[in-house]
Amino acid sequence: MAKQKAQPPSSLPGDDAAQVAGRLHAASIHLLRGLRRVDRGTGLSGPRLSALSVIVFGGPIAMGALAAAEQVRAPTMTRLVQGLETEGLVIRERDPDDGRVCRVRATAAGRKLLERGRQRRIASLVQGLSRLGEKDRRVLARAAGLMERLSGKRSAGRGGGDRHSGRRGESHPA
Repeated sequence: MAKQKAQPPSSLPGDDAAQVAGRLHAASIHLLRGLRRVDRGTGLSGPRLSALSVIVFGGPIAMGALAAAEQVRAPTMTRLVQGLETEGLVIRERDPDDGRVCRVRATAAGRKLLERGRQRRIASLVQGLSRLGEKDRRVLARAAGLMERLSGKRSAGRGGGDRHSGRRGESHPA
């Protein structure tokens, strides 16, 4: 009998790390595309919804930090925030410690819109999960924890994370 060669720690038996990464990437994109359809109920574009989520879950935030979090240039963020402000979802305020800095905070209406959107997304996921067996749901619960660990993010308890990623095409609770 031939001696089996030891696999390096970065490889996985039966499925290498690159294959798993590719499958996770594709599955995540398809899942998020489906959830974006649910986001239409918010009445906001994806970029506005993303920015609002960063503001809601990040607290009052400087415009420059918001632009950096969203990976857009300052003029683009200014236009997005102006739209959110016009809709009564955010307020811009001068920083009390540095009057040159403008901070953006969510209004009650902005927080409410985001929470309702999050509830719709979760309901959509619950509907899909309900079509799976108990064993598969346990596997996905374990996988969710592993994905949180992989991303460096931890959920806010068993209910799941409440943070919109802020990246276009990525997950957000809204």
